[in-house]
Amino acid sequence: MRRSRTTWATVALMGATLGVAAVPAQAATTCPTGWGSIAKKQAVSTTESVTNARTGRHACYDRLVVDVPGAAKAHLGYSVRYVDRLRQDGSGRLIPVAGGAVLEVRVAAPAYDVETGAPTYPGRVARPLPGVDLDGYRTFRDTRFAGSFEGDTQFGLGVRARLPFRVLRVDDRVVVDVAHSWSAKP
Repeated sequence: MRRSRTTWATVALMGATLGVAAVPAQAATTCPTGWGSIAKKQAVSTTESVTNARTGRHACYDRLVVDVPGAAKAHLGYSVRYVDRLRQDGSGRLIPVAGGAVLEVRVAAPAYDVETGAPTYPGRVARPLPGVDLDGYRTFRDTRFAGSFEGDTQFGLGVRARLPFRVLRVDDRVVVDVAHSWSAKP
């Protein structure tokens, strides 16, 4: 009986050792660097309409995506910059945005049908973005819809601090990634 226990213990120990050795080590996540925090702009526009804004969490950054279905990438413009306060285009109305810093995100596309004037995005001025829940985000603290004026749609993005960001045009979307930190570690 004693020999049997020793044999089983040895087999179990060998199996555990081989099992650990067989599992490949996971590669460390390397975060992009060099984005910076200066304003980024693409000066083109479209008459296609904004229909949605959504967010996502990634290992190195938090992401805001603004959907403009039908817009050609070459005609999808934007302006993204840090501001002291978010002010609504046209009226100049101050729109409070929570966080240590505020990114103003402008997409050069209306949030309404240009022929009928009917809204194409359900956001309400000065309110959080519909359907966006920021629980568990490392960088994002608040989102606000600032409205659509003369073909531009304006959003406020409250972030933890003034952190580096990048802006991408992917198909018919404007994508804003804000890093979790200035270092290259997740």
